[in-house]
Amino acid sequence: MIYCSGGNRGQLAGTSALIKKVLVLSLPTLFFVYHIPYSIRFLEGLIPMGKCELSHADMKLDNAGDKGLNFGSRTDVQTCTYWGAPIIWDGMFNPDVYDRTHTKDHTSVALTVFAVGRYLDVYLKDFLISAELHFMVGFPVTYYVFTDVPEKIPALKLASGRELKFMPVKRHSRWQDISMMRMKSIRDAIDSYIQHNHQYVFCMDVDQVFRGRFGTEALGDSVALLHAHYYHRFRRMWTYDRNPKSQAYMADSQGDFYYHAAVFGGSWQSVKQITDTCYRTIMEDKKNPVEALWHDESHLNKYFWKHKPSKVLSPEYCWDTSIGYRSDIHIARLLWQKKLSDRLRGTGS
Repeated sequence: MIYCSGGNRGQLAGTSALIKKVLVLSLPTLFFVYHIPYSIRFLEGLIPMGKCELSHADMKLDNAGDKGLNFGSRTDVQTCTYWGAPIIWDGMFNPDVYDRTHTKDHTSVALTVFAVGRYLDVYLKDFLISAELHFMVGFPVTYYVFTDVPEKIPALKLASGRELKFMPVKRHSRWQDISMMRMKSIRDAIDSYIQHNHQYVFCMDVDQVFRGRFGTEALGDSVALLHAHYYHRFRRMWTYDRNPKSQAYMADSQGDFYYHAAVFGGSWQSVKQITDTCYRTIMEDKKNPVEALWHDESHLNKYFWKHKPSKVLSPEYCWDTSIGYRSDIHIARLLWQKKLSDRLRGTGS
């Protein structure tokens, strides 16, 4: 049994009260520190986007379907670029108008995706199954799966007019090289197969899953995607490559938007030019030797700054749910899958 004198009891009580006071004062700080990423993302969402300052007559539209776009239907977001390209958001278009236009034009689409090493095991099946439900539904689509393990490609029943082709590629020791060298592989596939069978090409990362319509409204001559993490940020916060030695270098005053390399596309002619140019600048960097900050994405952003896209897709077309609620995202059409970088990006994986 332990006995405490009156003085000791007073000291213990005082210490206990002090501890309680510290805890009470610390709780708001701890709460803020724990939730700071979410707080920042919420505050970013309050930064207003630019506004579409052009009239409908000033727009440079790709096809007859674009003529029905209602640029004033979304006052909460930017619906066009200063060079006259539409930025596609939910509520701006009638999907039936686009589908009728492309049915009349006998549109066919190639979708390229890289599934190398364990990326095939983890992501490819979900990507393809969800694409059958939401990507260009009702139109001829060929999935071009670039892989080093073609025997592992899942056997899926595809809708009429849709097929899957595998394209063998070599496995690189670094995931960065896999990411960058896809530009050459896509360019070569366009030369060999795609240009003879499809008017349009979309290039996508495999670690994504479709959750809503990704339809013919997304088709255009040259199509870029607003990055979900940057579309509300100030220009100085965009992560372009700032190394003057790199071919992807962009000065502080350069750039229109920050684009995401997880989705880009267009006519086969434009995508061939995109991939050929990016591959050439990547190889120039390798000779120096230099490596751009975000690899092929840095080179793609430099390309789209010098060669303006004719259509820009809103972040609906590639959304990251970790950002949290955003009032301007009415529908998430394509979602990032959970990143398993440590597991998937090891040497030789």
